Amino acid sequence: MLRFAVTFLAVIASSTCQKYGCLEGGTQKLQPSPEPSMQECTLYSKSSCCYADFTEQLAHSPVIKVSNSYWNRCGQLSKSCEDFTKKIECFYQCSPHAAHWIHPNNTAAIRAVPLCQSFCDDWYEACKDDSICVRNWLTDWEWDESGENHCKNKCIPYREMYTNGTDMCQIMWGESFKVSKSSCLCLQMNKKDSTAIKYLLSESSEESSSSSSSSSEEHACQKKLLKFEKLKKKEGEQTR
Repeated sequence: MLRFAVTFLAVIASSTCQKYGCLEGGTQKLQPSPEPSMQECTLYSKSSCCYADFTEQLAHSPVIKVSNSYWNRCGQLSKSCEDFTKKIECFYQCSPHAAHWIHPNNTAAIRAVPLCQSFCDDWYEACKDDSICVRNWLTDWEWDESGENHCKNKCIPYREMYTNGTDMCQIMWGESFKVSKSSCLCLQMNKKDSTAIKYLLSESSEESSSSSSSSSEEHACQKKLLKFEKLKKKEGEQTR
């Protein structure tokens, strides 16, 4: 599953790494590049931090194991829950933008990536009836000598482990994600992210994303997103 280095290094990542490089997770590239043969994570195929062969692990459902992490310690994930789990895995492993949110004390980790409230709510709904045995996927597993994960506690439904989508998004992966107050300056792990990324990667976006939704960046993002949705709707009508 989405993995981070066990040993946290007190290394401050350079601005070059944050803006143009990839996370130092062990499986990622040094720099993003096209991967046209990806079987999954195709959202990032034009500029990917992972190699196409990595996505082979995600290509067949049910996904049992990714690297050394088993996804089925509490039984196979439902297809809907698995799809969201793949989105998170793909972002961490393959997104050329993940390093913008690189953890200041760990170059293999991310911190405070802004997720849309709607994404978190949908993710929770997709997984609430599946079972899980850890609240924090980064710290609560028991890892054996071969690096494989095992439950330390009994399996319970997601809906019992997490209160709601916000709780799940901001706890499940430690500090990796936060729920954005904005409905546009946030990620949904789909094609709409190309609109939000433009503003999120600007120098002023971090401040604006935590301020009033009436900010100029919020308005610009909403306007751009509306235009994107109208274009996609028109393309869909033309293909019918």
